[in-house]
Amino acid sequence: MALLNFRKRDEIPSGNANPALEAFLQGYSIEVMPRTAEKVENFRDLLPAETRVYIAHIEGTPIEDMVATAKRLSADGYNVMPHFPARIIKDRATLENWIAMYAGEAGVKQALLLAGGVAEPHGDFDSSMQLLETGLFDKAGFTRLHVAGHPEGNKDIDPNGGDAMVMEALRWKQAFNERTDAQMALATQFAFDAKPIIEWADRLTAEGITLPIHIGIAGPAKLQTLIKFAIACGVGPSLKVLQKRAMDVTKLLLPYEPTEVLTELAAHKAANPNFNIESVHFFPLGGIKTNANWAIENGGASAKPANG
Repeated sequence: MALLNFRKRDEIPSGNANPALEAFLQGYSIEVMPRTAEKVENFRDLLPAETRVYIAHIEGTPIEDMVATAKRLSADGYNVMPHFPARIIKDRATLENWIAMYAGEAGVKQALLLAGGVAEPHGDFDSSMQLLETGLFDKAGFTRLHVAGHPEGNKDIDPNGGDAMVMEALRWKQAFNERTDAQMALATQFAFDAKPIIEWADRLTAEGITLPIHIGIAGPAKLQTLIKFAIACGVGPSLKVLQKRAMDVTKLLLPYEPTEVLTELAAHKAANPNFNIESVHFFPLGGIKTNANWAIENGGASAKPANG
């Protein structure tokens, strides 16, 4: 099946245009893995130039595959941001080698640092903070470093519930941002309900955590697929949105689309310009093509936002 050619903004039908949603989608990013990227014949048929593309590093993926994907996307004109999962990086020498490979072979200068999805560290690192403290990213000339955010908490960090440890880590990252030249932002786990997202973002601001938020949103997908990923990833309160939808027989077999949650967030942003969510980050759980087409149809373009 031929891939959809990316259309210019003035060629996109505007009959159902939502100006607030269009504005909110500007500068969106999207996530791929080497194995999913291999299935895309030409990314330029799907994503606007300079889109930020995260490359998820799943345990067991060879670093050579990660770097090859980064090289391909960079050559196609995208801003590539590979994951650096602390708990699968053996030691400082391994980290330094990864950074050198990304920078030298793919021209990468930005990274998402996170603990990673494994329970026990494979080596010396346990958290993104330890990766930051090495100073290796600054030494290699990386200018943008994103870290993880969790609007609905993270039981890996706070196993007894609550968010005391998560908030302590965010305060540390805020302080790191203030004492260094790194351009930082929070790239969050996905959620399905706007209300807890808004409450979380406002709480961070009240706590003095002003790192820009790039909110994680699951792209269009089968309902069963989203529920499976939501449970596996520890999505909390907003999982009820999917469960409620699953109880409606008329909607059970229809694909989920993120229109409702994004429209509500966009309206809140339009009414509150200082609201700290600056970008949308898509998890294309139903496929890259499906997600990219949804973004195009809803007016999304990936021009670089003012604060990146």
